[in-house]
Amino acid sequence: MDDNRTMAQFLEAPTVGHEDAIVVPEITTDNFELKHGLLTLVQNKQFFGHDKEDPHAHIRYFNKITSTMKFPNVPSTSVKLMLFPFSLEGAARIWLKKEPPRSILTWDDLVSKFINKFFPPSKTTNLRNEITRFQQRFDETFYEAWDRFNDLLWACPHQMAGRIQIAWEEAS
Repeated sequence: MDDNRTMAQFLEAPTVGHEDAIVVPEITTDNFELKHGLLTLVQNKQFFGHDKEDPHAHIRYFNKITSTMKFPNVPSTSVKLMLFPFSLEGAARIWLKKEPPRSILTWDDLVSKFINKFFPPSKTTNLRNEITRFQQRFDETFYEAWDRFNDLLWACPHQMAGRIQIAWEEAS
């Protein structure tokens, strides 16, 4: 440690020159303030990045929460970009911190990178294979098998689940 620096300067040093990955467009309206209640709602259901967590469900919940408040002359995407980091914890928060500075310019960029990280194409392929090879187990009732099949469909991104359902109906 440089002896001429104060402890506060030393502790601040690692963040100097490091920019966040998310670029929030400048908000030019007067009196803009995020309400504490909105921040609390976002933090009540954080995404940790565990294997069993559904990033699509997290985005749906986050969109639902952030759509409850409108701010005059403030784009909703700016509010989402500003709030999203507060919805992450653990491995998900670390992922965002490791993203290159100023690499996320839009809400669509953020959603795309988030989904690709926590629901990679390999996971989609594995689910697709499970669904296409689905069989009722010997010790399982039809209704139990149907519930398990629907759970697999639910775990898929909406676009894929819709395509599988259409293919299922065409095959019937």
